[in-house]
Amino acid sequence: MSLASDRHDHDVSRGINMTEYALLGLASVVVLGIAAQWMAWFVRIPSIFLLLLIGLAAGPLTGWLDPQALFGDLLFPSVSLSVAIILFEGGLSLQTVVLQDIGRVLRRLVTIGMLATWLATSVAAYLLLGLDRSMSALIGAMLVVSGPTVVGPLLRHVRPIGHLRSTLQWEGILIDPIGVLLAVLVFEVILIGEFQAATALIIKGMLIMVVVGSGLGYVSAKVVVWFIQRGLIPDYLHNAVTLMTVVMAFTGANLLYHEAGLFTVTVMGIIIANQKAIIVRHIIEFKETLTGLLISGLFILLSARLDVSHLTQLGGSSLVFLGVLIFIARPAAVALSTMGSGMPWRERAFLAWVAPRGIVAAAMASIFALRLQAEGYPQASQLVPITFLVIIGCVVVYGLTTAPVARWLKVAQDNPQGVLFIGASPLSQALAQALQDEGIATCLADSNWSNIAAARLNGFNNTYYGNALTEDALDNIDVDGIGRVFALTPNDEANALAALHFAELFGRAEAYQLVPSTADSAMVPHLRGKFFFAEHAPYHELSRQIASGAAIKTTGLSEQFDYDAFQTYYQYAALPLFVITSSGGLLVWTAHEPLAPAPGERIVSLIPAEILAAATPGTAPADPPAS
Repeated sequence: MSLASDRHDHDVSRGINMTEYALLGLASVVVLGIAAQWMAWFVRIPSIFLLLLIGLAAGPLTGWLDPQALFGDLLFPSVSLSVAIILFEGGLSLQTVVLQDIGRVLRRLVTIGMLATWLATSVAAYLLLGLDRSMSALIGAMLVVSGPTVVGPLLRHVRPIGHLRSTLQWEGILIDPIGVLLAVLVFEVILIGEFQAATALIIKGMLIMVVVGSGLGYVSAKVVVWFIQRGLIPDYLHNAVTLMTVVMAFTGANLLYHEAGLFTVTVMGIIIANQKAIIVRHIIEFKETLTGLLISGLFILLSARLDVSHLTQLGGSSLVFLGVLIFIARPAAVALSTMGSGMPWRERAFLAWVAPRGIVAAAMASIFALRLQAEGYPQASQLVPITFLVIIGCVVVYGLTTAPVARWLKVAQDNPQGVLFIGASPLSQALAQALQDEGIATCLADSNWSNIAAARLNGFNNTYYGNALTEDALDNIDVDGIGRVFALTPNDEANALAALHFAELFGRAEAYQLVPSTADSAMVPHLRGKFFFAEHAPYHELSRQIASGAAIKTTGLSEQFDYDAFQTYYQYAALPLFVITSSGGLLVWTAHEPLAPAPGERIVSLIPAEILAAATPGTAPADPPAS
């Protein structure tokens, strides 16, 4: 009997009944999982570290938590359903517009690259870990999957250039259902012993999964959209009905063909995210919250099932196996997938360096190990510890090295000058247009659809509709070329929150907000962004001037027309906003740190309408061309 079972029997003998024990166990999973993510955020480390450590401590080390006794036969169906919801949420984050640029490489990564990874990993497991051919093939299939929940934070931290971010996001989501089916088919081949028919079985299974998953996923997504579009589902039930449909689609697909459910819900998420008939931001935000809870719970439960004795038996050959996955299998898969694609070698090298594993691999290892041990396969007990070693090792290696490697390869955004505007009001649009005219990238984010719609009509292509303060927003806002944030909403507190939120991405020195609208809105400096522009320029005053006909103008300075001459010309009424340096850099005029523009630089300023009207025609300095 396990230590956890002994603890359970002891608790019952002390008067804790089964209901109380189950309640205590469930509460422990929720509390420990969320607390681990919270602590990880505080100490700035990947949450998977603490989740695995706490799971081990709560399970095999102390016996406090016994997932098998807690859930019984419902454990692995619950795990499968949770993974389905996680992949559905992942599908919601994918935008099909990028496929025209990354489609070819992506197709190869999830086909040729997957097969190359499977082959290399299987051979390494056979030669290094002492597994027989069937177990080697199975663990190779399990480890072709990626870790989208790990990839996302890495990409936010590194901010790679070009289409690297989209490629890794799409691969991380699509490879999971395909890899799961591959592992299931290998598992079935092992059980039935039909090794001669393995290739035909795998090809047939993949085709059936694509047909069933695509068809049912498409129909399920369209049904949800149709009902919401026609008002047949009340607003407060949008999330619940969508979740219900995900569960139905997953279960129905699995009944039609085993393990087609994950591909089905992934397709369903992609279609819902990319349709234009309804707004789904609230659905995405709900699924983001639910996914965070599920991921933490799954890692706690699965790591609590680990046998410490199996972990301690892993020797140096296991570390060599991990090295093969990182330094041989992944680079080989990427080399084959990108051959002839025209992708620059630096981007190919970065792709070859990023391939973490996550919750899907952990879930598969736990499920297959239990089934195979019941069928009398002694080596099945090694599947779980090896898989968790790979998960932990990949997170450590990639977590510590991805950013330095990206900088070395020059694929990380180096000193980006662009601006993310929180708020897409006419004021934000006017500022963004002035910067775009100077060749500086901009992105407008707003939860007000009218503002976003107006911005798109005015030609702003990089916009984001939704709450920019959610974790999901960091994955979906296009920050290519963006290096700072301007919080420009009418709400002072919202501006402060936005500046603090994006300070994690851009740094506190590049997080700006407008000065508060009222004197009693004083804020503690470390709980807000830097105040930009002038102290007498709150949101309502700047918006009033824009509405009254004020213009944002860019003026070149020279030895003959320096900053003093500029101020004199505009009667000292011009409000300096930015300075564009001779090298194209953007300097922001802050309330407490005014700049000293020099000849050769360009100053962007707000000119009041009455000053524009009074300006003498033909005497204004010529505006320089946009860089």
